[in-house]
Amino acid sequence: MERMSTIGFSKKSLRAFSELLINSGVTCLIDTRLNNTSQLSGFAKKDDLKYILEEFLNIEYIHRVDLAPTQDILSDFKSKLITWDEYTQRYLSLLKTRKIEKNLDDIFNNHQNVCFLCSEHKPHHCHRSLLVNYIKEYKKNVEIIHLY
Repeated sequence: MERMSTIGFSKKSLRAFSELLINSGVTCLIDTRLNNTSQLSGFAKKDDLKYILEEFLNIEYIHRVDLAPTQDILSDFKSKLITWDEYTQRYLSLLKTRKIEKNLDDIFNNHQNVCFLCSEHKPHHCHRSLLVNYIKEYKKNVEIIHLY
C-alpha cells in the first residue's frame, strides 16, 4: 500500500520538521503553497527547503501550484468573507476544473511515500487535508497520514 502524508511547517523547528519526514519515510515532498518565497516561511522558503530536503534528507522536492488554492479563495477565507464549508466547496471545485488527478501518476509512480506541504500547523482547516482526500478518491490503495 502506498502512503500519502501531509505536513505544515508552522510551529515547528527545522529539527522537528525534518524528524517527522524522516521517521515517516517520506521520499518526496510536494509543496502545495501558492506563495512559497515569503520571508514568513523561514526555513521553508522554496530554495532553502529544496536544499535541505535534497542535500541532507534525501527527499525530492517538487512545487505544484496546480494543487494550491487561488489567491481569491485564500483571501476570502482569511478575511472571513467565506466559511470553511464555502472554502472547501470552492477549492474542491477548483481541483476538479484543473483535473489534477490526471497529473498525479508521475509523482506516485516514482515515489512510495509522498508528503504534501503547506504552512498550517494542523490539517483540520487546511487545503492539504482536502487535497489528499480528493486524491484518495482516485488512488484507492493509499493510506493517509497527517504529520504534526
